[in-house]
Amino acid sequence: MLTIADLKVSYGRITALRGVSLDVQDGEFVGLVGPNGAGKSTLVHSVAGVVSPTAGEIRLDSRSLVGAPPEQIVKWGVSLVPEGRQIFTRLTVAENLGLGATTRTDASAIREDIERIFERFPSLRQLRGTLAGKLSGGEQQQVAIARALLARPKLLMLDEPSLGLAPLMIDGVFAWLRELHESGTTILLVEQNAARTIEAADRTYVLSNGEIVRSVARSEAEDTINLVETYLGVGRDRVT
Repeated sequence: MLTIADLKVSYGRITALRGVSLDVQDGEFVGLVGPNGAGKSTLVHSVAGVVSPTAGEIRLDSRSLVGAPPEQIVKWGVSLVPEGRQIFTRLTVAENLGLGATTRTDASAIREDIERIFERFPSLRQLRGTLAGKLSGGEQQQVAIARALLARPKLLMLDEPSLGLAPLMIDGVFAWLRELHESGTTILLVEQNAARTIEAADRTYVLSNGEIVRSVARSEAEDTINLVETYLGVGRDRVT
């Protein structure tokens, strides 16, 4: 579904991505892990049209995404749950969810999708009239994921969804992602939580200094500690 080939991105004299290539197949759950500054967010922002590549290709199915505006990329089927959630705190939960469907015109289908969202995230039904700024971090993350799903994406990308959450909420995030994957959603997950990501995803790419240094399958999860120490430059006591 998604093919990235020799992607290069620079911010002035700083090179963020150095010829990255990866793919995500239809129905797959693919992870992307790496330390701060590795280029993880730059990669998903490039796919979403927020960042313009210096060179390389990004294709969704057979369509090139390079140079397309973000709103068009959403219409073509890519949704991004950004780092920090970026929901509108002065709008209600229902109003935030409505923003996820702004590229759609099928009002009755939107209502049906919102109902399905409430079935998947039942707490949001009770909170639908609550200002998003009054929600907990975990509840806000549910809103951010639900908002992205309302665009009916072919590919759902998430940038650090566990960031700043308590351990119990992190468990909840990964449980939601497993459910979405089992329901057929194609996922590209960017995370610093390498162990959890490798255990959850079908495949995980390791990004370091703007380059893919390894791809690891879920079956290799037992080697996660050694992988993190070797490629991400952290000690055993800092692996999450």
